[in-house]
Amino acid sequence: MSTPICIFDTTLRDGTQGEGISLTAEDKVKIALKLDALGVHYIEGGNPGSNSKDIEFFRRVRELKLQAKLTAFGSTRRKNSSCEQDINLKHLTESGARAATLVGKTWDFHVHTALQTTLEENLAMIHESLAFVKNSGMEALFDAEHFFDGYKANPEYALAALSKAKEAGAAWIVLCDTNGGTLPGEINEIVSRVVKEIDAPIGIHTHNDCELAVANTLAAITAGARHIQGTINGYGERCGNANLCSIIPTLQLKMGYSCVTGEQLGTLTGVARYISEIANVNMPVNQPYVGNAAFAHKGGIHVSAIMKDSKTYEHIEPSLVGNKQRVLVSELAGQSNILSKAQEMGLEVNAEGMKSREVIDRIKDLEHQGYQFEGADASLELLLRDAYGGSEQVFTINSFKITVENNEGRVSSEAIVKVTVAGEQVYTVANGNGPVNALDNALRKALVQFFPGIRDIHLTDYKVRVLDEKDATAAKVRVLIESTNFKDTWSTVGVSSNVIEASWEALVDSIRYALIGMDKDEDISPELLQTNGLVNH
Repeated sequence: MSTPICIFDTTLRDGTQGEGISLTAEDKVKIALKLDALGVHYIEGGNPGSNSKDIEFFRRVRELKLQAKLTAFGSTRRKNSSCEQDINLKHLTESGARAATLVGKTWDFHVHTALQTTLEENLAMIHESLAFVKNSGMEALFDAEHFFDGYKANPEYALAALSKAKEAGAAWIVLCDTNGGTLPGEINEIVSRVVKEIDAPIGIHTHNDCELAVANTLAAITAGARHIQGTINGYGERCGNANLCSIIPTLQLKMGYSCVTGEQLGTLTGVARYISEIANVNMPVNQPYVGNAAFAHKGGIHVSAIMKDSKTYEHIEPSLVGNKQRVLVSELAGQSNILSKAQEMGLEVNAEGMKSREVIDRIKDLEHQGYQFEGADASLELLLRDAYGGSEQVFTINSFKITVENNEGRVSSEAIVKVTVAGEQVYTVANGNGPVNALDNALRKALVQFFPGIRDIHLTDYKVRVLDEKDATAAKVRVLIESTNFKDTWSTVGVSSNVIEASWEALVDSIRYALIGMDKDEDISPELLQTNGLVNH
């Protein structure tokens, strides 16, 4: 039977200290529910006495029936005081949380410099505070702040602080690499000694200032720690905390430990992306396990191999963590990339036919012109469907015209679009807060009477990249547009020396792509789809 590891998530506390991350109480409740479903054992919600947002969160979360232990965060009592007089400890014990984490000093330098008290008083603060929390009926955890720096400076005192936490009845004694500067070999050596000398459950809390938080956590587990603290996507102060999205699958799939159930592990990618959306922070595409490119293949040799057996270039099955394999198509693509992508779409492709070679040459030529299909899967799919007969022209653009007017300092845009749909020419006019927005509104206005589902489509991102800086305002640009219909998200690309034309190309591709799958929408009749060429014959 595999050794169980206790997972302590501090995304809602330590994670929110990361630059650019701000969560409302509602956001925190939503994330707590996701973390609970993932199967973490502790969810640290914040400091219940520090701000109104955390106070509201603890009040609201009491109504939830979480399987995880909701944990409040605080520090040891103030120097030369009592726990009963400490307002922060009072808030902690009244929070309604089942557990409390108290942070205390274990580095003599910090005791003298930050707390400006004696070493003996600091030990009393640790013991009395943890005992106070435990006597209130809560589970008490001790975060040994700066433990590794403290150990290297004065090992006897650092271990004495841990002994006081053990005497007070701490359920877990968590060793913190607060400055993130310790190396894996040091972590392994020091944790090994702690496990031998302190007869108590030991945990690890690392920061990523040397890009070693994950490695240091794994080193601590190897040395005998059985409790890990970290955040989803590695959010946290400065360079972040240990990334649970890397630690959990590595421990479970590579090292034989048990963290969550296999079913819960399969939701990891969805949880990571959901929380990134709530936090409004873009996930790095190359983030291990859960990133969009974690199992993406671009080189033709690689794609040829994974089509025979995915183990040739994938260290695990993507589905184990809820991710999926992706084949990228670019100027580096070989025939295998095209075949894999076309087969994924259900297109009939002749591997030895001229058509595949023509498509590859076409893609390479377009990329030479500035197109980029790695980040525009929808445009690529349209290109392949057009080449292999998997799509029909649902609508045809006859012309468009844009007028931009500055009237007494107020700038407005108007677009006129002529479109042919099902043999009928449609002429529409629409305004917008810019030329691209006006074009988007006019095109939707022309098509919505035929395809009501277009109402659910909206643009979520719009990026312009200058390709030839030396040409200044006459430079060629690449426009990437991301769209969604609340169920799926897709990206399209356009390239031109005219930013309006490039934007228009990407917009038209976005609508065309959306209409391909609209035959699945219940609100559109089969007769209408048949009329507009959306049903394959």
